[in-house]
Amino acid sequence: MTPTCKAPMKPFRILVFSKTSGYRHDSIPAAVSALKTLGARTGSFNVDASEDAEASITPRSLTHYATVVFLQCTGTFLSADQVGALRSFMQSGGGFVGLHAAAAGLLDDDWYGGLVGAHFDQHPPPEEATCVVEDTGHFIMGWDGDRVGGPAGPADETRKRWTDEWYNFLSHPRANKNLHILVRGDPSTFEGGAMGDDHPLAWCQEFDGGRSFYTALGHYDNAYEDEWFMEQIFRAIVWTARRDDDASLVSLSSSV
Repeated sequence: MTPTCKAPMKPFRILVFSKTSGYRHDSIPAAVSALKTLGARTGSFNVDASEDAEASITPRSLTHYATVVFLQCTGTFLSADQVGALRSFMQSGGGFVGLHAAAAGLLDDDWYGGLVGAHFDQHPPPEEATCVVEDTGHFIMGWDGDRVGGPAGPADETRKRWTDEWYNFLSHPRANKNLHILVRGDPSTFEGGAMGDDHPLAWCQEFDGGRSFYTALGHYDNAYEDEWFMEQIFRAIVWTARRDDDASLVSLSSSV
């Protein structure tokens, strides 16, 4: 199941960048394929996929894109000049979507940590647990699908059972007042959480002239086949590209 929209305007371009200099996730090929399918089925964006930083992360190359998606990028995967190009892109109003291990890259770079929202620290063994959606009114989370099943909660929350690596961060995302938290984990449903009773997992922000979204979810291949997750990624791409006020992006639905 993938989200669709009606009569989109001219598609914008996004870069899906998946270079790794540390741990490499097996889910990268599935995620790249899913993002290409998402763009094609919705007609909203075209995808260029790359792991070549010298060719893709340059001031000139980045002008072609509305948003860049950093997919599982780990280690020191960009040079100082390439970080500078990314920074200029954001300062020019660009968009950034960080997926899962994007928080585990460039751990010594404070600006990149601010762009993502928090640096990865460690995670306990993967297990099934509960995600809680905090703000269904935000464009990224407020889609027209059914509320996910689970225990009853406040009107602005939904709950979703999910299997993943439950990331702990070097700093508490809630302490970063620039972040708008969208999804948190329920730490009573998994072992090894180190963030206390409040465990943010996904957020968005206005950052250094651009828009940024990050989710800690997405370790496994099947995440990129899941309607609930891919709807968030679709809307995050649209939001970071500043197309969320596009009148042609009417209510989203799901189709085979």
